[in-house]
Amino acid sequence: MNEPKSGKPLSGCACMNMRRASRSITKIYDQALKASGLKSNQFSLLMAIKTNGPLNISALAKKQCLDRTTLVRNLKHLETNELIESTKTKDLRERQIIISKLGLQIFDKALPLWKTIQQEISDHIGTIPLQVFEQITISLESFSGTENK
Repeated sequence: MNEPKSGKPLSGCACMNMRRASRSITKIYDQALKASGLKSNQFSLLMAIKTNGPLNISALAKKQCLDRTTLVRNLKHLETNELIESTKTKDLRERQIIISKLGLQIFDKALPLWKTIQQEISDHIGTIPLQVFEQITISLESFSGTENK
């Protein structure tokens, strides 16, 4: 088996390698965003809500490629900390999620931290490998049926 620079053996298992990459990148982004008080998944949700405007749970779940249950669990912390608000719609069974004033302030504090780590990751890995990784992610989402529709 080939040995990477870290000394850990490479595995031919795509699942294990993707999980390792996921844990590593999450740790890197969580550390980078720490000063803002946000975790990487919370920042991603705030970015999606800010970018796409008010969204209902189903639309946001599709955009984030998450099931509704996971999304609701992830939104709970943001709502508890008053970073997002839930508003009623004409359809009383649905609610719209919007970013609150406090959420915008926290997001604005986190954005430069995110931009910095984005650049550091790009510098470390390279632009082309990141583009390939994005294509791999899209392909795997399609293969699994969880693609962003």
